Amino acid sequence: MNPLQLAEKYMACFYGEVPLGSMEPLLAEDLIFQGPLYEFFSAKDYLKSLKQDPPHGAAYKIMKVYEAADSVCLIYEFTKQGIKTPMAQTFDVKDGRIARIRLIFDTSH
Repeated sequence: MNPLQLAEKYMACFYGEVPLGSMEPLLAEDLIFQGPLYEFFSAKDYLKSLKQDPPHGAAYKIMKVYEAADSVCLIYEFTKQGIKTPMAQTFDVKDGRIARIRLIFDTSH
């Protein structure tokens, strides 16, 4: 899969369009996830967190996509229980798996 395909599959897993377990093969074991609220340094820890607190009731609508040879950036509108905010998420790919995810959004929403 190319970076955009990996990111699209990740989003489908995260937002419950397909089972969360389908995310594991997309992620490098040494995945780095950086966001305004959480940070993880392995796919195992990141997936454990998602399984403990899944994003039920959340949805997204893609606004813009930027692609490069080994990365992709999704800009989307996130909604969940009265929250509606723009988000940006970058996915860096290495050896056919997502190696780094950066999630950017205003936490005051």
